[in-house]
Amino acid sequence: MIVIPAIDLKNGKCVRLKQGLANEVTEYSDSPAEMAKHWVAEGGMFLHVVDLDGAFEGRPMHTRQLREICNAIDIPVEIGGGLRTDDDIQEVLAAGVCRAILGTRACEHPEELKRLVEKFGGDRIAVGIDARNGMVQTKGWVETTDVIAAELAKQCDQVGVGTIIYTDTSRDGMMQGVNDAEMAKICDVVSCDVVASGGVSTLEDMQRLVALRRPNLVGAIVGKALYEKTVSIAALQAAQ
Repeated sequence: MIVIPAIDLKNGKCVRLKQGLANEVTEYSDSPAEMAKHWVAEGGMFLHVVDLDGAFEGRPMHTRQLREICNAIDIPVEIGGGLRTDDDIQEVLAAGVCRAILGTRACEHPEELKRLVEKFGGDRIAVGIDARNGMVQTKGWVETTDVIAAELAKQCDQVGVGTIIYTDTSRDGMMQGVNDAEMAKICDVVSCDVVASGGVSTLEDMQRLVALRRPNLVGAIVGKALYEKTVSIAALQAAQ
């Protein structure tokens, strides 16, 4: 599994939220491009970007910063947050990312996923499934739906979505470990790639994911633990 550092953007700065709460914010840098270069220097081979303002506003809010990030580094970049229309997807792809992550749109309009895969390609469309207690959350984790995460994952897989990014929102930013049981459940119902997100804060967390022995579990997104320097990308990779 590859370790994927995360950059969360809010008001043009790199931040981390606790459990996705907009009022629980810690600022780490006012230069997203420089932070991206830092993670490359630390050994990052893929970068995960979240437009937090976009998630709350329902449209891309950091396209300029995203373009600067993509121009500054030579590793693949993905982004999610506020991509509610085809034009939104086209906008971030044009900025240089390798794939766009759909969240709210995929949950509210799963029937559109097949068309989007056909239009943009399955490798360029990822679906971020953010869930609490196995139920999907949307609109920047503000709303909890009655959609079962595993069922949405199956729908995504069936229409050709290339990657599912699964976040246990109760663990995100809390540094309390991963929900490996729920991660295994998601991996078992799909054949596409799955990336784990939320709660990876120690070498043991990474080892627990590896121990699941799910071949389609290809990566783990790590945020706060890297920023707080409790672990490093190199150490997490070596722990496998």
